[in-house]
Amino acid sequence: MNLRIPGPTPLPEAVRIAAGGDAFDHRGERFEQLLRQCEARLKQFYQTESDVLVLTGSGTGGLEAALVNVLSPGQAVLAVSVGHFGERFAAVARAFGGQVTMLESEPGQALDARRVEAALAMLPEPAVLLTTHNETSTGVLNDLEAVSQVLPGPGPRRPLWLVDGVSSLGATDLPMDRWGCDVVVSASQKAWMAPAGLAFLGVSERAWEWIDRAKCPRYYWDLREARKYARKGQTPFTPAVNALAGLDAALELMVQEGLETIVQRHRDLARQTRAGLRALGFAMLASDQDASPTVTAARVPVGLSATEIKKRLLRDYGVAVAAGMGELKEQIIRVAHMGYCSEENISQLLAALKGLLPHLRNQRN
Repeated sequence: MNLRIPGPTPLPEAVRIAAGGDAFDHRGERFEQLLRQCEARLKQFYQTESDVLVLTGSGTGGLEAALVNVLSPGQAVLAVSVGHFGERFAAVARAFGGQVTMLESEPGQALDARRVEAALAMLPEPAVLLTTHNETSTGVLNDLEAVSQVLPGPGPRRPLWLVDGVSSLGATDLPMDRWGCDVVVSASQKAWMAPAGLAFLGVSERAWEWIDRAKCPRYYWDLREARKYARKGQTPFTPAVNALAGLDAALELMVQEGLETIVQRHRDLARQTRAGLRALGFAMLASDQDASPTVTAARVPVGLSATEIKKRLLRDYGVAVAAGMGELKEQIIRVAHMGYCSEENISQLLAALKGLLPHLRNQRN
């Protein structure tokens, strides 16, 4: 199957072999070496000197872990949303007592850093800022560097900045330390080319100060315990050991390729995808300036159904894409080109669509 959904993504053979091995002792020397090596390599892609913790859970679990460790009941939160997953980040904050103010954009539009600056100025201090780097529901990459430039400097006015990097890290440039991000969340099943089941959290020194003061209840997601055990090369609870073995193999491949090459490869794949879809009559939801390098959201030609395209591509051609989410369900298809993806994979997708669309139009007529 040509798996072109926004996660889980295809696994390289070396990753499949590593993840498919026997289970092993998560309190033993092998696990300790594996965890330490994965953490060190993750730091390279996070571009940080801060802690990067590996938790067993999904990307959403990572977002919840970030929030429950910094929130206190009644905490002011600004949630900047450009799609479904920005809304989810806000919903998690709301569920744990955050007083959430939403700042939203039209589908396909990226955030506006000046609007973020103005909205923060209206909130009680200190606030928590939530942003999504890459929004897979709309195919948008937000300019977080622009956000970093409008945030107040060190002091009580500066918000604690939490970043959803679930579908961007490992494929894009997200320099955590240089941009001043406080907690950055990602997950193994996206650009990292690893099995689902692991969440990663980069945590700044400033974030640890908030974590010590936060009043939100936490147990499984307690980052203080995760850091304490990480220093021993362990995790507080039973981890997904086979997923970690797969991650280690994936990170080896990524280190060999190098971040700069990986970032350029994803940009090239995005351009190939967008050009090919346009040639077939699709319109892009996001502008070229705001377009995601990992997922393309394309409006289906008039009269056609996104879910029907998805169904027929899989049944007739062995190609899996995603339909839209929410109000966009029937209006767009979403094509992932993240992680283990090649020009050949995208060419196969485009050829399948070229063969399928005339049949769908004939059925409509």
